[in-house]
Amino acid sequence: MYEARAQLRGYITPFEKPNNWLGVLQLVTSIGLYIGTLVLMYWSLRISYWLTLGLSLPASVLLVRVFIVQHDCGHGAFFTSRRANDIVGRICGVLTLVPYQNWRRQHAGHHANWNNLDRRESGADIYSTCLTVDEYRALSPWRRFLYRLPRHPLLANLVIPPLVFLLLYRFPFDTPRTWKRERRSVWLTNLSITIAILAIGLMLSFKAVLLVQFPIVTITAIIGVWLFSVQHRFEGALWRRRSEWNFADASLNGTSYLALAPVLHWMTGNIGFHHLHHLSQRIPNYRLMACDRQNAHLRPERPLTLRSALGAGNLTLWDEGAGRLVRFRDVASAPGLDGMIRNTKHHKEFTA
Repeated sequence: MYEARAQLRGYITPFEKPNNWLGVLQLVTSIGLYIGTLVLMYWSLRISYWLTLGLSLPASVLLVRVFIVQHDCGHGAFFTSRRANDIVGRICGVLTLVPYQNWRRQHAGHHANWNNLDRRESGADIYSTCLTVDEYRALSPWRRFLYRLPRHPLLANLVIPPLVFLLLYRFPFDTPRTWKRERRSVWLTNLSITIAILAIGLMLSFKAVLLVQFPIVTITAIIGVWLFSVQHRFEGALWRRRSEWNFADASLNGTSYLALAPVLHWMTGNIGFHHLHHLSQRIPNYRLMACDRQNAHLRPERPLTLRSALGAGNLTLWDEGAGRLVRFRDVASAPGLDGMIRNTKHHKEFTA
């Protein structure tokens, strides 16, 4: 059994204080290197578009790091100054296409309710929540199909992520009307993005903007959404009803520890130490690795390797009886897409 919450906080509190110099250094190695790579990509259009596409991969990795900076700013953890956090967070939001203030408040809700079966989000998120097996079985064949379709590996991992960043974040469709500041941040971010596109397009060409930015956004979205998905849906993840949910277990067993090489931790902004991030969202990402080294005993018993993480995206249902996440194919009574079509056809013939 894990220690009491107060004792757990004693392990991690020393790492919660931001270091402004380390923050500035990370801005250089994230935003600075990203902008530098962008310049190279626009220059490379004169030589070969294959070179441009090749540069889009490091640019995407750097943009993932930019998003992690935005993420830390949203938690007030990147700099000691709240104002500095908000200014940098808004700048990052224009680069990542994610409205800073709106995302920050939505994400705060995630940190209040993660892996709680009685307080699951009811919005459009398909990556950090799931139905139980019984709930899925209770659906009609058509609704099962609608539930499974966006969770098909090709759609969930390759098609939907870019659409989320390019289209979904352009509208405050799931933001309550009472969140006026957050809704306003969506339109202000859109305005800033539009101004940036117009400026670059008029200086170079709008075709150049499309050829450079589209592959970056696509790759970044795929990497970022995948990272978000495996943080809470993986083999061995713990989900509980509200009466059984507790902070320690939800942090250390309900979130993942990605056992990656140091260079991969750097590329992903140390977000693989997600169990520590949920223990304290005040730990800046640039201090998570040091926190992990000093508190290795807090690592989950079953760390995720890169290989096991790549297959975790298919875990989409919670089996309350077995106490584990399962795949659609593990649910014997759940028909596949072809079976759903046959069942629907049979139902129509029977009722005709």
